[in-house]
Amino acid sequence: MSKVDLRLDWCSYEAAKYAVEHWHYSRSMPTPPVVKIGVWESGIFIGVVLFSRGANNNLGKPYKLDFLQVCELTRVALNSHISSVSRIVSIAIKMLKRNAPKLRLIVSFADANENHLGIIYQAGNWIYTGRSNSTPKYIAPNGQILHQRQVSKIGYKPQYGTMRKVPKSGDCEIIPQLDKYRYLYPLDDAMRRQIEPLRKPYPKRDTRGLGETDNAPDTNQETGGASPTNPL
Repeated sequence: MSKVDLRLDWCSYEAAKYAVEHWHYSRSMPTPPVVKIGVWESGIFIGVVLFSRGANNNLGKPYKLDFLQVCELTRVALNSHISSVSRIVSIAIKMLKRNAPKLRLIVSFADANENHLGIIYQAGNWIYTGRSNSTPKYIAPNGQILHQRQVSKIGYKPQYGTMRKVPKSGDCEIIPQLDKYRYLYPLDDAMRRQIEPLRKPYPKRDTRGLGETDNAPDTNQETGGASPTNPL
């Protein structure tokens, strides 16, 4: 097999949106601001790696970090590709670190609800710290699936500094969610020393039902929790 020409570079919102809508199970862009890194193989656009502040406003609080020091890896949306996902993510992190020198920590979650375990994070030596507390999703009367932050009891909720009308939670059908797998990636030695004591053994698939696993069968196309791509 000839060596593939892999290139990562900053990309437009339109390119990122296309990749997410076509190659990511969520079909939706994360809440801005978003750092958008495009991925090309042999000159062909194959997807994006996206970093943002995530849905949790207190993402950095457990690690005594403010919002400028922590971010979330929120999307890895890739079409068919040859390069390993872990290599793509590693290059994207190096670009992010050069562009945002104040960042000290990246957080990401592998979605057990999508049968993801976090294999790309394990391959990249991320620190696994356990399961996050899940929040339910909602099916609105029009059939749209919404996150908890998109509904309210009274039908109004502040969004981007403006009070907006949203579906009432009582009018929606609740979809219970499994807890996600939480992974951390430190960007400096001091942060690594701080969070290393939080490390737990990586979750593995176990057909005997022993230990911490997700619900996917051994034949599941593991994606690492962020994208519908082939396993490493």
